Amino acid sequence: MTRTRRTAAVLAAATALLTGGATAPALAQSTTAAATSCYDGATSHTYHYSTAAVEFGTYTTSSRCSDINIKLSSSATGYLDACVVFVDHTSLCNHDNTYSTFGPQWATVATDVKDGTHFKLRVHAYDTDAQVVPFQLAY
Repeated sequence: MTRTRRTAAVLAAATALLTGGATAPALAQSTTAAATSCYDGATSHTYHYSTAAVEFGTYTTSSRCSDINIKLSSSATGYLDACVVFVDHTSLCNHDNTYSTFGPQWATVATDVKDGTHFKLRVHAYDTDAQVVPFQLAY
């Protein structure tokens, strides 16, 4: 879940508490439920080492997740560098055509992505340890 969504959830909970509405445990449950439903729809993929970047997709975002998230398998050796290409608009990666490094925890590759957006995930090895890397993608 993104920092923006977390902040919005915390502000909503604080407002509800001040007005006699939701309690802190209810906020924790709704935040956990949102993350769980997003990740429950994750798709599994496997990156095979290549000297050039490898693209996965084209995928279409849904209302299930507001972000594009990646998580490497706990059995993965090495890390992956990844970025998102919004194919209807560009052939370059997001964030000024830069990659970010990802590991075995859920992390966001692109935030606040509109439903129905077409994208590809572009991946390359962080180092030569990343020979065969299973990962999940939630969007």
